[in-house]
Amino acid sequence: MARIYLDHNATSPLRAAAREALARALEAANPSSVHAEGRAARTLVEQARSQVAALVGASPRAVTFTSGATESIALALAPEIEIAGRALHSDALIISGVEHPAVRAGGRFSADRIKQIAVDKNGVVDVVALEAMLGRHDAAGRRPFVSVMAANNETGVLQPLQEIASRVHAADGFFHTDAVQIAGKLPFDLAGSGADLISISSHKLGGPQGAGALIACHENIRVPPIQRGGGQERGIRAGTENVAAIAGFGAAAEEAARDLAAEGGRLARLRERLEAGIRAVAPNVVFLSAGAPRLPNTSCFAVPNVAAETAVIAFDLEGIAVSAGAACSSGKVGPSTALAAMQVPAEVAKGAVRVSLGWNTTENDISRFLEIWERVHTNLGRRRTERAA
Repeated sequence: MARIYLDHNATSPLRAAAREALARALEAANPSSVHAEGRAARTLVEQARSQVAALVGASPRAVTFTSGATESIALALAPEIEIAGRALHSDALIISGVEHPAVRAGGRFSADRIKQIAVDKNGVVDVVALEAMLGRHDAAGRRPFVSVMAANNETGVLQPLQEIASRVHAADGFFHTDAVQIAGKLPFDLAGSGADLISISSHKLGGPQGAGALIACHENIRVPPIQRGGGQERGIRAGTENVAAIAGFGAAAEEAARDLAAEGGRLARLRERLEAGIRAVAPNVVFLSAGAPRLPNTSCFAVPNVAAETAVIAFDLEGIAVSAGAACSSGKVGPSTALAAMQVPAEVAKGAVRVSLGWNTTENDISRFLEIWERVHTNLGRRRTERAA
């Protein structure tokens, strides 16, 4: 029987349109060359730039292609940003307690200049606490750089970006958001979010791995390059562009953008059925961040005293791919910093399993998952009883 893949927040399988675009571009020439072959490659890159920009309502000239979201985030988090030719200096980086490790690393901010803002039990940023922190920076004459993710990779919780952005800008600060998980899953408008910069990734929305983008709210925002060389990507990111991956990224973005609202509704219905079925088998199950708005495709649940890695292995042996929390640490399973920031009890946090649906998830996949979940839950319960005896 075919395996069922329910780990789209880690990587979403390649869409057909992305695969075709990738294959067509594999033998592309250098897009910086002026001959006909180079111009053809440049056309592929610029078409993808327009497709990616359209997904988030941005100007194509505000899109900088990178190797992925981690690089985009490292590029974005810079103490010096240029706006319309004027250098803007930020004295501190403020992040939430539920950020991805790429943001927690701080980019080009030194560790002593990184501050953390609290979140509530659902993982939503405490906007009142943020405002107070911004006020203290303002009173001390310091400009803040704030980075808060749009949607959490582990729980799917959505952050109030507009509220955050309005407070950051009122304090003359700069606002970046990690939009990796929301792009291609829910309608997202860069201008409406209030963010100055966003980072997104190809493989999270059904494109190939190895491509991402840093996108500014307008063309005259420039970040200093990390990688210098031939001046590609308007001098922001040197190095010959990965034409094939970028072409696939653009095709995936265009396909994901076609009917986001309807797809979001479909995934939400599948998740509701999934969570109802999980609860029917395990009434003591805890759904993390269920009290806040979440991505429609994401469910993070735990049964107290059931280790996540044990459950994930059991599902894998039954032909279903799910994750224990985040899948961004070279296969390691360890304590989740996001769940710790949410003050989730240890006996719950250690059992957190993430199920993330996507563009190819079907009703039959959910039926199969629930059938196997009943068996996995029964077997794990039996093992706990035997160990206790």
